[in-house]
Amino acid sequence: METVPIQMPDGTTVPVRLIPAKGPHRHPISPDAPRPVVVIVPGLGVPGEYYSLFGMPLAARGFDVALLELRGNGGSLPKPGPKSAYGYQELVSVDFPAMFQVVRDRFPDSTPYLLGHSMGGQLGVMYASRIRGRLGGLILVASGTPYHRGYTGLGSAGLLLGSAAVSLTANLAGFWPGDKITAGGFGRQSKVLINDWARLARTGRFEPAEADIDYEERIARLKLPVLSITLAGDELTPPGSARHLLDKLPNAQITTWHNPERLGHNGWISAPESTLDHVEKWLRDR
Repeated sequence: METVPIQMPDGTTVPVRLIPAKGPHRHPISPDAPRPVVVIVPGLGVPGEYYSLFGMPLAARGFDVALLELRGNGGSLPKPGPKSAYGYQELVSVDFPAMFQVVRDRFPDSTPYLLGHSMGGQLGVMYASRIRGRLGGLILVASGTPYHRGYTGLGSAGLLLGSAAVSLTANLAGFWPGDKITAGGFGRQSKVLINDWARLARTGRFEPAEADIDYEERIARLKLPVLSITLAGDELTPPGSARHLLDKLPNAQITTWHNPERLGHNGWISAPESTLDHVEKWLRDR
């Protein structure tokens, strides 16, 4: 696995990890049959390197793989603090283009497919809306929106109130101190990023701070193939949450699959076989 560090405008260093295709299933690249490079975007607070548990066996099945890192998370340094002022907008308009350029330089003959986990899927949809035809497709795993109406019962009220409390805490502290919370804290995060997430939870709309385009309108125009995978036991992204994200893509070619294994929100990464089988089939059907 090769690691390429990138420096962002605020001085943060973000690693991109590259895993070339290998093994007996590796198929040659031709103009009529480019090999997919699966670009994995982590969920909030999950280190990019952790996805090598999924990426390495995917590469062994004949696909180039790249593991991205969200600014301030995992191997990215320094960690967010009061001066951190990046959110959804900066990640998809500054970080993603820089990281995808590394991927394209390393795998120039491969077609990028973005696999987004959780918040990574939200950011992936936004990025796709900016570049449109430059992705082969989107794979959304355990990914939806945090819009409170996508949840049922106490989950809906809890998310609405909880997102407001998280946003308030982040603004008072100058950043989200998730590294001080033992369970479900999602790591230390920029207050702008947390505010963008909380706004999406409250309104159900992609309206990040300092947005330079109408993301809702651009997302609705996307026509690329999309595979959405939900998982049994996933309380963070129940079917209603995933469906709310897909409803924003009326022109996309959507395929859905519910993995019946009770892997929860993150378990598919360390126990990847069933999800790998479905992702491989979908990619080979393109």
